[in-house]
Amino acid sequence: MSLHLGWLRRNANISSRVFRRPASSRINQTIKNHNSCGIIVVGNHKDDCLEELSGLPAGAQVLATGETLKEFSDLGLIPQLQKANVLMNISGNATKLNEIVKAMPNLRWIHSTTAGLDHLLCPAIVESPQITLTNAKGVFSSSLAEYVIGAIMHFAKHVPRLVQQQREARWEKFPVTEIRGKTLGIIGYGNIGQAVARVAKPFGMKVVALRKNPTFSHRDSNVDEVVGIDQLNYVMEQSDYLVVVLALTPETRLFIKEENLRKAKKSQILINIGRGALIDEDALVQALEERWIAGAALDVFTTEPLPQESKLWGLENVLLSPHNADMLVDSRHKSVRLFVENCKKFLADEDLDCMVDKKAGY
Repeated sequence: MSLHLGWLRRNANISSRVFRRPASSRINQTIKNHNSCGIIVVGNHKDDCLEELSGLPAGAQVLATGETLKEFSDLGLIPQLQKANVLMNISGNATKLNEIVKAMPNLRWIHSTTAGLDHLLCPAIVESPQITLTNAKGVFSSSLAEYVIGAIMHFAKHVPRLVQQQREARWEKFPVTEIRGKTLGIIGYGNIGQAVARVAKPFGMKVVALRKNPTFSHRDSNVDEVVGIDQLNYVMEQSDYLVVVLALTPETRLFIKEENLRKAKKSQILINIGRGALIDEDALVQALEERWIAGAALDVFTTEPLPQESKLWGLENVLLSPHNADMLVDSRHKSVRLFVENCKKFLADEDLDCMVDKKAGY
């Protein structure tokens, strides 16, 4: 018996049919008063993170799984779409979801197993007053914060030079940088930005955060200064290390441009763990080549996978990672477990965790 089928047979509250076939207010409160939870999963039915659905409460049932409207239709599952009031998204993008959501007249709640939402927001979701959207806020924050510290140490302690000297069996002393007392700028002070501050503060770093509503963080003991989004150049000028972690929205696309990069400290290390399109990538390449800034650690890019012809591959003052800073072995499992816990709240008519503003995009 396969692991997947074994799990399926142990859990009567999940439809077996699903797995035998291939597969503008801030918060919308219309999901109240539901005593059942009929779930559509947009994703691959073989995904092992679906094993976490074994914890679904009584009254919650997966009705169907698939990745496109055509797939649901070919499998004769349109009635299940029409009946369902909950959708959990694993792999759907905006185009696919727009079609699927239009076929779900009773849909009241969508959960994204990712924290970022830019890839899935579509008119059918954003414009519907009856659909509440939640995400996996907090699931990936610790890993991303650890990546930031790792990137800081990579440059501060000259790790590439250490590795090179080891390869060459060359004993040559050189000075390194102490990060205590250095200023860490955080562009976007939401859940992930706050996690970065919590990790950085014990190192003795000064934290300057930029966010849309600075008053939300005035009592935050992990940040020394909070400024509004009109103070980008100020943060650029102050930061020895700059972390970019804004949500990508029409307003934040190309948030950091050439004129902003020219304001940065010459010694600055820029770390982008948000989205590639938050920064003018051509201007960033120029900044790195001409040393307007000292270096960059980049986990995200305007085009992914990063094209082989990109100049970023060949720059010695750049640390590249393939958008995997938050790719934990069990990250998707954690996100599905969050969904399961929210199902319990859904059935109990309680406010859901991690509700987001669909129009704002975060």
